[in-house]
Amino acid sequence: MRYLQGISAIVVVSLALALAGGALAQGEAVREYAVTLEGEIAGIVVEPAGEGPFPTVLMLHGFASQKDEVGDMYKRLAAALAERGIASLRIDFRGWGESGGGMENSTVTGMVEDAATAYAYLLEQPFVDPARIGLVGFSLGGAVSLASAGQNPSWYRSVAIWSWGGNLAEEMLDAFTQEQLDTAAAEGKVTVDLGWREVTLGAGFFESLSALDVEAEFLKYPNAFYVVAGTEDFSGAYVDWFMDNAQGELKAAYLIRGADHIYGVLGEDQTMANAVIRTTADWFVMSLG
Repeated sequence: MRYLQGISAIVVVSLALALAGGALAQGEAVREYAVTLEGEIAGIVVEPAGEGPFPTVLMLHGFASQKDEVGDMYKRLAAALAERGIASLRIDFRGWGESGGGMENSTVTGMVEDAATAYAYLLEQPFVDPARIGLVGFSLGGAVSLASAGQNPSWYRSVAIWSWGGNLAEEMLDAFTQEQLDTAAAEGKVTVDLGWREVTLGAGFFESLSALDVEAEFLKYPNAFYVVAGTEDFSGAYVDWFMDNAQGELKAAYLIRGADHIYGVLGEDQTMANAVIRTTADWFVMSLG
């Protein structure tokens, strides 16, 4: 099957992936604790029960979000990974969440640097198996993940992205008016009302959108790759492109019929969001070995 559509298919996929490896940890407590990385980057580590070193997943959040992600999807993913014997680190990019640095100083290239800082931190931790590090990115975090993986092809054994596809500048700049872009260029920053929060972005943020060719970087990444997208989101149109251009032998896509950019996570029905979390956790069980 080229890619999967609909929630019904997810049950089969979850069972198949779960059988590929991993086991639920029992009898010992999962450890979850806050850490501060170089550059005042705030993070949360989750270590599964049992004895390490463990396969470990780094989580990169989306635009104007934070380390737990919308609807606590990353917090929930961290718990699902821990149940399967996989550790995780989720971070706030500098300028966002609890990290230092100032929102107006945030850039996409800086986010790629933050991913490198987090990767270096993981290499120093005794609970981490350095040969089995995975990466997941949501929305803009997906673009950052592709850039990090392409620029450092030996770092990640497996990468998963949620709700991302296409040219970084084209997709992101559509979210802003010309007046906002002009203000940022003239005054060095602009405050934007997103509808659910206000953000202050520096001119450097908009300039950095053209500094990375995410599609070209993706072609440099040689290992396992999983993409999740909804049919009602712009990212759904890129699933075929990702499957055609993924360089590794192990690759899979999950296109969810009727899903929006955030998989309906803010509504009462958590079916789609739960499916994304569950299949992603199972993907890392299989692809991180």
